[in-house]
Amino acid sequence: MSELLADHTTLRLGGPARRWVRATTEQELVAAVAEADDAGEPLLVLGGGSNLVVADEGFAGTVVEVATSGISADADSPDDLACLGAVTITAAAGESWDDLVALAVEKGWVGIEALSGIPGLVGATPIQNVGAYGQEVSQTIARVRTWDRQARAQRTFAAEDCGFGYRTSRFKQEPGRYVVLEVTFLMRQATLGAPVAYAELARTLDVELGGRAPMTAVREAVLGLRGGKGMVLDAGDHDTWSAGSFFTNPFVEPDAVPEGAPAYPQPDGRVKTSAAWLIERAGFGKGYGLDRGPVGLSTKHTLALTNRGGATTEELLALAREVRDGVRAAYGIELVNEPVLVGCEL
Repeated sequence: MSELLADHTTLRLGGPARRWVRATTEQELVAAVAEADDAGEPLLVLGGGSNLVVADEGFAGTVVEVATSGISADADSPDDLACLGAVTITAAAGESWDDLVALAVEKGWVGIEALSGIPGLVGATPIQNVGAYGQEVSQTIARVRTWDRQARAQRTFAAEDCGFGYRTSRFKQEPGRYVVLEVTFLMRQATLGAPVAYAELARTLDVELGGRAPMTAVREAVLGLRGGKGMVLDAGDHDTWSAGSFFTNPFVEPDAVPEGAPAYPQPDGRVKTSAAWLIERAGFGKGYGLDRGPVGLSTKHTLALTNRGGATTEELLALAREVRDGVRAAYGIELVNEPVLVGCEL
């Protein structure tokens, strides 16, 4: 019986894969990718499935599930706080991202505590340059080791060569070329987290913007905030049957920002505004669509498109098109999907 992608994605959507390989070692991962490439076969490298929208027809090729493991560090939390310094951590692509964050908080490794609760695996984080609550993973990445499918060789990229930007990287800009094998991070060791750079988190922690708080408190606060928005996975909560934020925050010219919309000036002269604000003000409130069928906006957050059970990918995409087109009609701003679409399109 074919393996269903729906059983491996947080949206619980997606048809069968023609062939499935679970790679538990780096050697198995590279071999499976190379075998598919040698055969000229379509290939999908699957991590945690939290950023994927897969067609109802499934995938007519090989799915390689990344299940590699291993985390190493060149230092541990010393007993003498005067010895606190830098630490280098290397994690296999198949490690759980949130497990790594929890370990970092436990060990006093500073810089990813505000990225708590994000689903998926370590290997996906540099591709998307995941970020939340004022932190981005690129702020702590030292290097990324990959398998280059085009060169048929391993390639390691220093952080400055990864092309990191808002929810993007060179790995995302050249889709399918690089398979992330492991990620190396450089972090400080300390008892307090990084300066809080997000107003909502600062208020929750009762610190000034730019102030610091114990990392355990930051993690607890972020998990609470994300949970309140349906952004912490819970099999019993259909608001979490999503791909997280479905649309990225748009970057527009200053005169294109609607009156009253959040506006964050960027170094290139453009302004970042809020996709959630645009969606809600265009008439798509929390829970929109749930009266019509099995897909709808989350009842907790307008950026999440959810499967309430028994939905199809095409139903989800129809809702995404409706929201995208409604925002365009209302504000002339084009929303761009954040998750990767496999075998389907908006």
